Amino acid sequence: MTLLSVRDLSIDFLDGGRRLPVVDRVSFDVEEGGITALVGESGCGKSASCLALTRLLPSPPALPRAEAVEFAASSGAVDLLKVPLRRLRRLRGGEIAYIFQEPSSSLNPVMRVGDQIAEVLELHAPEVTDRRAEVIRLLAQVGIPAPEERCRAFPHELSGGMQQRVMIAMALAGSPRLLIADEPTTALDVTIQAQILELIARLRRERGLGVILITHNLGIVASLADRVEVMYAGWIVESAETRRLIDSPRHPYTRALLAAVPKLGGSGEPLETIPGMVPPPSEYPAGCRFFGRCRRAASLPAEACEKCRSERPPWRDFGGHGCRCHWPEEGRG
Repeated sequence: MTLLSVRDLSIDFLDGGRRLPVVDRVSFDVEEGGITALVGESGCGKSASCLALTRLLPSPPALPRAEAVEFAASSGAVDLLKVPLRRLRRLRGGEIAYIFQEPSSSLNPVMRVGDQIAEVLELHAPEVTDRRAEVIRLLAQVGIPAPEERCRAFPHELSGGMQQRVMIAMALAGSPRLLIADEPTTALDVTIQAQILELIARLRRERGLGVILITHNLGIVASLADRVEVMYAGWIVESAETRRLIDSPRHPYTRALLAAVPKLGGSGEPLETIPGMVPPPSEYPAGCRFFGRCRRAASLPAEACEKCRSERPPWRDFGGHGCRCHWPEEGRG
Protein backbone atom coordinates (compact mmCIF):
# COMPACT_ATOMS: atom_id res chain seq x y z
CA MET A 1 0.00 0.00 0.00
CA THR A 2 1.28 3.46 -0.92
CA LEU A 3 1.46 5.60 2.21
CA LEU A 4 2.69 8.83 0.60
CA SER A 5 2.56 9.84 -3.05
CA VAL A 6 4.38 13.04 -4.06
CA ARG A 7 3.74 14.27 -7.60
CA ASP A 8 5.56 17.19 -9.22
CA LEU A 9 6.51 19.00 -6.02
CA SER A 10 8.20 22.33 -6.76
CA ILE A 11 9.43 24.98 -4.34
CA ASP A 12 10.36 28.52 -5.28
CA PHE A 13 11.97 30.95 -2.85
CA LEU A 14 11.40 34.68 -3.16
CA ASP A 15 14.67 36.61 -3.32
CA GLY A 16 13.93 40.27 -3.75
CA GLY A 17 11.77 40.37 -6.86
CA ARG A 18 12.96 36.98 -8.15
CA ARG A 19 11.55 33.47 -7.71
CA LEU A 20 14.39 30.98 -7.34
CA PRO A 21 13.54 27.34 -8.22
CA VAL A 22 14.96 25.44 -5.23
CA VAL A 23 13.06 22.19 -5.97
CA ASP A 24 11.79 21.37 -9.43
CA ARG A 25 9.03 18.80 -10.13
CA VAL A 26 10.06 16.13 -7.64
CA SER A 27 8.00 12.92 -7.54
CA PHE A 28 8.39 9.85 -5.33
CA ASP A 29 6.39 7.33 -3.29
CA VAL A 30 6.73 5.82 0.17
CA GLU A 31 5.18 2.42 0.77
CA GLU A 32 3.66 1.35 4.08
CA GLY A 33 6.45 -0.44 5.93
CA GLY A 34 9.01 0.69 3.32
CA ILE A 35 12.04 2.97 3.41
CA THR A 36 12.61 5.50 0.64
CA ALA A 37 15.96 7.30 0.76
CA LEU A 38 16.58 10.81 -0.60
CA VAL A 39 20.30 11.00 -1.32
CA GLY A 40 22.49 13.90 -2.38
CA GLU A 41 24.92 16.55 -1.23
CA SER A 42 23.94 19.49 0.94
CA GLY A 43 22.01 22.06 -1.06
CA CYS A 44 20.26 19.57 -3.34
CA GLY A 45 16.78 20.21 -1.90
CA LYS A 46 16.26 17.04 0.17
CA SER A 47 15.36 18.67 3.49
CA ALA A 48 13.39 21.48 1.83
CA SER A 49 11.28 18.90 -0.03
CA CYS A 50 10.43 17.03 3.17
CA LEU A 51 9.68 20.16 5.18
CA ALA A 52 7.36 21.31 2.39
CA LEU A 53 5.33 18.09 2.65
CA THR A 54 3.67 19.34 5.85
CA ARG A 55 4.04 23.06 5.07
CA LEU A 56 6.80 23.62 7.61
CA LEU A 57 8.70 26.02 5.34
CA PRO A 58 7.86 29.69 6.05
CA SER A 59 5.61 30.99 3.27
CA PRO A 60 6.73 33.44 2.02
CA PRO A 61 9.61 33.27 1.14
CA ALA A 62 8.97 29.59 0.31
CA LEU A 63 6.28 28.98 -2.30
CA PRO A 64 5.57 25.22 -2.57
CA ARG A 65 3.18 23.76 -5.13
CA ALA A 66 2.47 20.26 -6.44
CA GLU A 67 0.08 18.25 -8.53
CA ALA A 68 -0.57 16.22 -5.36
CA VAL A 69 1.01 15.29 -2.03
CA GLU A 70 -1.35 12.50 -1.02
CA PHE A 71 -1.00 10.91 2.41
CA ALA A 72 -2.96 7.84 3.51
CA ALA A 73 -4.03 9.11 6.93
CA SER A 74 -5.86 6.76 9.29
CA SER A 75 -9.07 8.73 8.69
CA GLY A 76 -8.70 8.72 4.90
CA ALA A 77 -6.43 10.07 2.16
CA VAL A 78 -5.59 13.79 2.29
CA ASP A 79 -3.59 16.17 0.11
CA LEU A 80 -1.12 17.66 2.57
CA LEU A 81 -0.75 20.90 0.62
CA LYS A 82 -4.51 21.47 0.56
CA VAL A 83 -5.83 20.05 3.83
CA PRO A 84 -7.02 22.70 6.35
CA LEU A 85 -4.23 23.85 8.66
CA ARG A 86 -6.07 22.72 11.79
CA ARG A 87 -6.17 19.12 10.55
CA LEU A 88 -2.60 19.33 9.26
CA ARG A 89 -1.42 20.30 12.75
CA ARG A 90 -2.98 17.12 14.12
CA LEU A 91 -1.07 15.11 11.54
CA ARG A 92 2.27 16.80 12.28
CA GLY A 93 3.94 15.10 15.19
CA GLY A 94 1.16 12.52 15.21
CA GLU A 95 0.75 10.44 12.07
CA ILE A 96 3.73 12.19 10.43
CA ALA A 97 6.81 12.54 12.62
CA TYR A 98 10.23 14.06 11.99
CA ILE A 99 13.67 13.23 13.36
CA PHE A 100 15.92 16.21 12.72
CA GLN A 101 19.70 16.19 12.55
CA GLU A 102 21.72 17.63 15.43
CA PRO A 103 19.52 16.49 18.36
CA SER A 104 21.38 18.83 20.70
CA SER A 105 19.88 21.72 18.72
CA SER A 106 16.42 20.18 18.45
CA LEU A 107 15.88 19.32 22.11
CA ASN A 108 14.91 22.06 24.58
CA PRO A 109 18.00 22.49 26.80
CA VAL A 110 16.04 23.62 29.89
CA MET A 111 13.44 20.82 29.92
CA ARG A 112 13.96 17.29 31.16
CA VAL A 113 13.78 14.84 28.28
CA GLY A 114 10.88 12.96 29.87
CA ASP A 115 8.83 16.16 30.01
CA GLN A 116 9.54 16.80 26.32
CA ILE A 117 8.26 13.38 25.36
CA ALA A 118 5.24 13.81 27.68
CA GLU A 119 4.40 17.04 25.86
CA VAL A 120 4.02 15.08 22.60
CA LEU A 121 1.74 12.60 24.37
CA GLU A 122 -0.40 15.46 25.69
CA LEU A 123 -0.83 16.87 22.18
CA HIS A 124 -1.15 13.70 20.10
CA ALA A 125 -2.09 10.88 22.49
CA PRO A 126 -4.53 12.37 25.02
CA GLU A 127 -5.95 8.90 25.67
CA VAL A 128 -2.75 7.97 27.52
CA THR A 129 -3.52 8.45 31.21
CA ASP A 130 -0.19 7.43 32.75
CA ARG A 131 2.23 9.57 30.75
CA ARG A 132 5.27 8.82 32.92
CA ALA A 133 4.84 5.08 32.37
CA GLU A 134 4.45 5.64 28.62
CA VAL A 135 7.56 7.85 28.53
CA ILE A 136 9.56 5.13 30.28
CA ARG A 137 8.20 2.52 27.87
CA LEU A 138 9.18 4.62 24.85
CA LEU A 139 12.68 5.27 26.19
CA ALA A 140 13.12 1.54 26.78
CA GLN A 141 11.85 0.76 23.28
CA VAL A 142 14.54 2.93 21.68
CA GLY A 143 17.26 1.26 23.72
CA ILE A 144 17.98 3.76 26.48
CA PRO A 145 19.24 1.96 29.62
CA ALA A 146 17.73 2.80 33.00
CA PRO A 147 14.85 4.75 31.41
CA GLU A 148 13.31 5.56 34.82
CA GLU A 149 16.41 7.61 35.63
CA ARG A 150 17.12 8.96 32.13
CA CYS A 151 13.67 10.49 31.78
CA ARG A 152 14.69 13.02 34.47
CA ALA A 153 17.90 14.00 32.66
CA PHE A 154 18.45 17.24 30.82
CA PRO A 155 19.71 16.95 27.21
CA HIS A 156 23.26 18.06 28.08
CA GLU A 157 23.55 15.13 30.49
CA LEU A 158 23.15 12.63 27.64
CA SER A 159 25.55 11.62 24.87
CA GLY A 160 24.81 12.49 21.26
CA GLY A 161 23.59 8.96 20.57
CA MET A 162 21.29 9.03 23.60
CA GLN A 163 19.94 12.44 22.56
CA GLN A 164 19.10 11.04 19.13
CA ARG A 165 17.30 8.10 20.75
CA VAL A 166 15.26 10.60 22.78
CA MET A 167 14.35 12.35 19.51
CA ILE A 168 13.21 9.01 18.09
CA ALA A 169 11.15 8.33 21.23
CA MET A 170 9.49 11.74 20.81
CA ALA A 171 8.73 10.90 17.19
CA LEU A 172 7.16 7.57 18.20
CA ALA A 173 5.05 9.10 20.97
CA GLY A 174 2.37 10.17 18.48
CA SER A 175 2.15 6.66 16.92
CA PRO A 176 3.21 7.84 13.44
CA ARG A 177 2.49 6.11 10.17
CA LEU A 178 5.25 8.06 8.38
CA LEU A 179 8.67 8.84 9.88
CA ILE A 180 10.91 11.42 8.17
CA ALA A 181 14.52 11.04 9.34
CA ASP A 182 16.69 13.98 8.24
CA GLU A 183 20.36 12.96 8.46
CA PRO A 184 19.68 11.11 11.74
CA THR A 185 23.32 10.06 12.20
CA THR A 186 25.02 13.43 11.65
CA ALA A 187 27.94 14.08 14.07
CA LEU A 188 27.67 10.58 15.61
CA ASP A 189 30.60 8.16 15.59
CA VAL A 190 30.44 5.15 13.30
CA THR A 191 29.38 2.66 15.99
CA ILE A 192 26.51 4.86 17.19
CA GLN A 193 25.49 5.57 13.57
CA ALA A 194 25.06 1.85 13.00
CA GLN A 195 23.00 1.50 16.18
CA ILE A 196 20.67 4.36 15.23
CA LEU A 197 20.16 2.99 11.71
CA GLU A 198 19.45 -0.49 13.06
CA LEU A 199 16.97 1.03 15.50
CA ILE A 200 15.11 2.74 12.64
CA ALA A 201 15.09 -0.53 10.67
CA ARG A 202 13.76 -2.45 13.69
CA LEU A 203 11.01 0.08 14.36
CA ARG A 204 10.02 -0.08 10.70
CA ARG A 205 9.63 -3.84 10.99
CA GLU A 206 7.82 -3.80 14.34
CA ARG A 207 5.49 -0.88 13.70
CA GLY A 208 5.07 -1.05 9.91
CA LEU A 209 6.30 2.52 9.57
CA GLY A 210 6.87 4.14 6.23
CA VAL A 211 10.21 5.98 6.38
CA ILE A 212 11.84 8.76 4.37
CA LEU A 213 15.57 8.67 5.08
CA ILE A 214 17.48 11.82 4.08
CA THR A 215 21.22 11.33 3.71
CA HIS A 216 24.25 12.24 1.62
CA ASN A 217 25.80 8.79 1.95
CA LEU A 218 24.79 6.04 -0.46
CA GLY A 219 26.72 3.58 1.68
CA ILE A 220 24.22 4.07 4.52
CA VAL A 221 21.18 3.21 2.42
CA ALA A 222 22.61 0.15 0.68
CA SER A 223 21.32 -2.32 3.26
CA LEU A 224 18.52 -0.19 4.72
CA ALA A 225 16.39 1.45 2.01
CA ASP A 226 14.00 -0.26 -0.38
CA ARG A 227 14.17 2.54 -2.93
CA VAL A 228 16.56 5.42 -3.59
CA GLU A 229 15.85 8.84 -5.07
CA VAL A 230 19.08 10.65 -5.97
CA MET A 231 18.69 14.44 -5.83
CA TYR A 232 20.91 17.07 -7.39
CA ALA A 233 20.29 20.83 -7.56
CA GLY A 234 16.54 20.52 -7.01
CA TRP A 235 16.02 17.61 -9.42
CA ILE A 236 15.64 13.91 -8.86
CA VAL A 237 18.29 12.69 -11.29
CA GLU A 238 17.94 8.95 -10.70
CA SER A 239 15.33 6.69 -9.11
CA ALA A 240 15.31 2.92 -8.66
CA GLU A 241 15.07 0.06 -6.23
CA THR A 242 18.17 0.18 -4.05
CA ARG A 243 19.99 -2.91 -5.26
CA ARG A 244 19.33 -2.10 -8.90
CA LEU A 245 20.59 1.46 -8.51
CA ILE A 246 23.77 0.41 -6.69
CA ASP A 247 24.54 -2.45 -9.09
CA SER A 248 23.80 -0.48 -12.28
CA PRO A 249 23.86 3.30 -11.71
CA ARG A 250 22.92 5.22 -14.85
CA HIS A 251 23.55 8.86 -13.93
CA PRO A 252 27.13 10.20 -13.68
CA TYR A 253 26.25 11.89 -10.37
CA THR A 254 25.10 8.61 -8.83
CA ARG A 255 28.30 6.95 -9.99
CA ALA A 256 30.35 9.75 -8.47
CA LEU A 257 28.54 9.41 -5.12
CA LEU A 258 29.15 5.65 -5.10
CA ALA A 259 32.83 6.11 -5.93
CA ALA A 260 33.19 8.46 -2.95
CA VAL A 261 31.96 5.84 -0.42
CA PRO A 262 34.92 4.49 1.64
CA LYS A 263 35.47 0.75 1.20
CA LEU A 264 37.01 -1.74 3.61
CA GLY A 265 40.17 -3.36 2.30
CA GLY A 266 40.72 -0.63 -0.27
CA SER A 267 43.90 -0.06 -2.23
CA GLY A 268 45.07 2.80 -0.04
CA GLU A 269 44.57 5.27 -2.87
CA PRO A 270 42.86 8.61 -2.11
CA LEU A 271 39.05 8.52 -2.22
CA GLU A 272 37.27 9.74 -5.29
CA THR A 273 35.88 13.25 -5.01
CA ILE A 274 33.38 15.29 -7.03
CA PRO A 275 35.02 18.53 -8.17
CA GLY A 276 33.22 21.81 -7.50
CA MET A 277 30.02 22.40 -5.54
CA VAL A 278 26.27 22.20 -6.05
CA PRO A 279 25.31 25.46 -7.79
CA PRO A 280 22.95 27.81 -5.94
CA PRO A 281 19.44 28.17 -7.42
CA SER A 282 20.33 31.61 -8.78
CA GLU A 283 23.02 30.00 -10.96
CA TYR A 284 21.26 26.90 -12.27
CA PRO A 285 22.33 26.44 -15.91
CA ALA A 286 19.88 26.15 -18.79
CA GLY A 287 20.90 22.57 -19.54
CA CYS A 288 21.97 19.75 -17.25
CA ARG A 289 22.58 21.09 -13.75
CA PHE A 290 25.40 18.58 -13.18
CA PHE A 291 27.17 19.56 -16.41
CA GLY A 292 29.92 21.69 -14.84
CA ARG A 293 31.03 18.82 -12.55
CA CYS A 294 30.42 15.85 -14.84
CA ARG A 295 33.55 13.95 -15.85
CA ARG A 296 31.64 12.07 -18.53
CA ALA A 297 30.52 15.28 -20.25
CA ALA A 298 34.15 16.36 -20.53
CA SER A 299 34.87 13.26 -22.63
CA LEU A 300 31.92 13.63 -25.01
CA PRO A 301 32.17 14.95 -28.58
CA ALA A 302 31.62 18.71 -28.90
CA GLU A 303 28.07 18.36 -30.27
CA ALA A 304 26.98 16.04 -27.46
CA CYS A 305 28.67 18.24 -24.87
CA GLU A 306 26.81 21.31 -26.16
CA LYS A 307 23.51 19.44 -25.78
CA CYS A 308 24.33 18.85 -22.10
CA ARG A 309 25.21 22.51 -21.68
CA SER A 310 22.12 24.03 -23.28
CA GLU A 311 19.22 21.53 -23.19
CA ARG A 312 17.31 20.32 -20.15
CA PRO A 313 17.78 16.52 -20.02
CA PRO A 314 14.59 14.47 -20.30
CA TRP A 315 13.43 11.93 -17.74
CA ARG A 316 14.07 8.46 -19.15
CA ASP A 317 12.43 5.36 -17.72
CA PHE A 318 14.07 1.96 -18.03
CA GLY A 319 11.37 -0.26 -16.58
CA GLY A 320 11.20 1.22 -13.10
CA HIS A 321 14.73 2.62 -13.16
CA GLY A 322 14.52 6.31 -14.09
CA CYS A 323 17.29 8.75 -14.94
CA ARG A 324 17.50 12.42 -15.98
CA CYS A 325 20.43 12.42 -18.38
CA HIS A 326 21.00 12.96 -22.12
CA TRP A 327 23.49 10.08 -22.20
CA PRO A 328 22.55 7.59 -19.44
CA GLU A 329 24.97 4.78 -18.69
CA GLU A 330 24.01 1.21 -19.50
CA GLY A 331 25.62 -0.17 -16.36
CA ARG A 332 28.72 -0.06 -14.26
CA GLY A 333 31.96 0.47 -16.12
